[in-house]
Amino acid sequence: MDKKLKIFLIRSVVVLSIIHLAYFIYGYFKFEGIHKIDIYTEFYRFKFYDDVSISHFFITGLFLFCFLVLLLRNHSKIGYNMVNKVKIGASVLFISFLSLTFFISYSFGLNAKMRQELPEKDFNKDKTLLNVLNPFLYNYTSYSSEKLFNPENILYPEPYPVIAEKDTTFYDPGNPEYYSIKTTYYSIDTLKILSSDYKNVSSKIMSGMDDLGLDPKALTKRIISKKAIGDSTEIIFKGVEADPEYDEEVCIFLENNILYSPVHQISQTAQQHQNAVTRYRLLYKYDRDSLLHSFQNFDALLTKYQIESEIVPKDLNQDVFYYRDHRNELLNEIRNTFDRAKLKERFKILERLFYNPNYLHPSIQPILILVVLSVWLAIFLLYLIWNYMNTRNRSRSI
Repeated sequence: MDKKLKIFLIRSVVVLSIIHLAYFIYGYFKFEGIHKIDIYTEFYRFKFYDDVSISHFFITGLFLFCFLVLLLRNHSKIGYNMVNKVKIGASVLFISFLSLTFFISYSFGLNAKMRQELPEKDFNKDKTLLNVLNPFLYNYTSYSSEKLFNPENILYPEPYPVIAEKDTTFYDPGNPEYYSIKTTYYSIDTLKILSSDYKNVSSKIMSGMDDLGLDPKALTKRIISKKAIGDSTEIIFKGVEADPEYDEEVCIFLENNILYSPVHQISQTAQQHQNAVTRYRLLYKYDRDSLLHSFQNFDALLTKYQIESEIVPKDLNQDVFYYRDHRNELLNEIRNTFDRAKLKERFKILERLFYNPNYLHPSIQPILILVVLSVWLAIFLLYLIWNYMNTRNRSRSI
């Protein structure tokens, strides 16, 4: 390939890179803030009517016109072999793609500004706070939901978590309508032993059962699951009996293990357990000001994301400890009014923008590919025709 042509192609890429940088900077300063995102927020898609699209159209058109004129006028008089023509074609394809994708750099600018305003570390810190406080943030009517709040969702302290076992007693065999259901809760324990010992029910198992106050037959009845791991068998079984209804250090706020918004790259099970430990300590181990401080941080979080709220941290803290100490009283009031739907939506959209950014909207992907290929084909074919005509005329003149 001719040296002058190489320099021309490199300069074209440099010019396009500068334009891309300009659009990146424009996107960076155009981002309106995390408080403005909503369900319709996405990184830029070519819209054909705003300043980015209009400027994109004219700058792309002007550049491609100048590129084509200079390419045909100054760099089409030398005959090239097939390998060099393929290289020229690949270069023109790359330049065509760069000239038609300024809006993608604009999207990168938006994303960069968003991440500066809300670094991932701070985003995860906010999610951790919400995960810890989540059981305190439901509407009061939700606390009657057995799906959300039940003893099997308690993860801490020991002997939790537990599993429920229900026994039905029929008072009249001839009348199945008269019956009662008794629910018994057992801790979920794990025993790991050699598979050969487990199969043979040897003395090693017996000694292990003595420590737990069980015998092999009792263990067999209480087995929840068995899993072979190498030459050992892991047995998960129902252990000691628990009474969450009469446990003085268990209240309804511990009966919910749902994560508000999981932190990425950390096991959700580990997050649930750590949140449960923190929540338990805030309710039963630390002084009341610790939970109050957490609610004050939550109130600041709502302000940060511009979520409408009527929360007064001191009042919410008072309500939580009231229902902690009156666990048999129906929870019919908790002063935690805020725009739950808006906060949930905002975190859902931020999650998508952080971890599934869509720099090229699916609706325009096929259009962009078609336009890039069309522009490339038009420029390259014109170059081949011009090059053929110039080289043919030169050979005739010789």
